[in-house]
Amino acid sequence: MKSMQTWVVSVAAAATLLGLAGCAGMSQQDTNTAIGAGAGAVGGAVLTGGSAVGTVGGAVVGGVIGHEVSKK
Repeated sequence: MKSMQTWVVSVAAAATLLGLAGCAGMSQQDTNTAIGAGAGAVGGAVLTGGSAVGTVGGAVVGGVIGHEVSKK
């Protein structure tokens, strides 16, 4: 179980880094949304022990928070 959690966190971190590589042409709000979704996915995976539902839920919540943070 511990190796599965490590694997999920590693995959989420790699996906976040690859996603951020494509952020060059994005607006600040779009970038914050992507960063929030990545961080939320990692946080959700860690808090739920690698559960897919927790990972997706964390990504959704993180994305919404990242989107709203940069609104003016």
